[in-house]
Amino acid sequence: MAGVYISYPFCAQKCTYCNFASGVLPLDLEKRYLEALKLELRGTDWPWVPETVYLGGGTPSRIDPADLAEILAVIPGKPWAEATIEAAPGGISPELAQAWRNAGISRVSLGVQSFVTRELARTGRKHTAEIVAAEIEVLRAGGLDNFNIDLIAGLPGQTEASWNASLDWVERLEPPHLSVYMLEVDADSRLGAEILAFGKRYGASDVPSDDAIAGFYEIAVERLAASGVRRYEISNFARPALESRHNLKYWRREPYFGFGSDAHSFDGATRWQNVESAAEYVGCLEQHGSPVAACTATDPAETFFLGLRLEEGIEADWSSYQEGVERFQQEGLLEIKGSRLRLTPRGVLLSNEVFAHFV
Repeated sequence: MAGVYISYPFCAQKCTYCNFASGVLPLDLEKRYLEALKLELRGTDWPWVPETVYLGGGTPSRIDPADLAEILAVIPGKPWAEATIEAAPGGISPELAQAWRNAGISRVSLGVQSFVTRELARTGRKHTAEIVAAEIEVLRAGGLDNFNIDLIAGLPGQTEASWNASLDWVERLEPPHLSVYMLEVDADSRLGAEILAFGKRYGASDVPSDDAIAGFYEIAVERLAASGVRRYEISNFARPALESRHNLKYWRREPYFGFGSDAHSFDGATRWQNVESAAEYVGCLEQHGSPVAACTATDPAETFFLGLRLEEGIEADWSSYQEGVERFQQEGLLEIKGSRLRLTPRGVLLSNEVFAHFV
């Protein structure tokens, strides 16, 4: 069963930790982007009926409801088994929630990141814990009770006490799904670049240590499990039967089509990617050209890189990787349960080391 991903790279502000190809872009470009997106969708020959739809970004909750309805109307298969829209807290009204439902949205992913005001302020976010709580009530009242909350472990100034304060809010709000990401440090975000340069801007000098971040993550795993929210992927936790059906496609290597700038696609054998910048993407579609920038055959090692992210692990012939498997078993990072190979709890924390060996 296949999925559809739609990229919407426009935001009201660029968060300091963000390393995505998104940001504050010209309003005129945003309008042209919507038209280009519709052109790409309408020009698609669908080889299958999609099961899931996911609108990511950026902040796709900024899309005008009429444009959103027009975009989703082009995609076959409605009502889909799952249709998710990413949203920034602040501005979710009963009218907007109803418009999303009418367009076919059944799930909302909220980019909360933290419930602690001082941590949010240092990243550029403007919402508060109280705003998040109020808007979750709006979603539930509007029939959108399947929602996700994103949290980041490792924000500037974060402490064990403040991390637990965020988890207190999570327990109070009882989300069906939670994503817990450990802060990524690379040159593609302002905060990451500042950390790598040993600078102090954006709170770079106050980012917790790697050991502390790993500790925050382990606290989350323990507290969420105690409240009935099970980890099913390294960064994702859900109540029973409420895992993200769309995101599972990535880790299980099921097919999906991506639309918009920097969107990726996979048909089971080949991967391809659209041009990264929104302006270049719009130019391609306005000139009736293809937005595809790169196309590659898949690597068999993806089975390890993606499948091992899942708590269930992988059930496959790993004989050609036997040496690496045995090494990580001896180091306590991999284990075999029945016929499945999977990461140990310690292996989850050191998963990048394992993945790098097999890629």
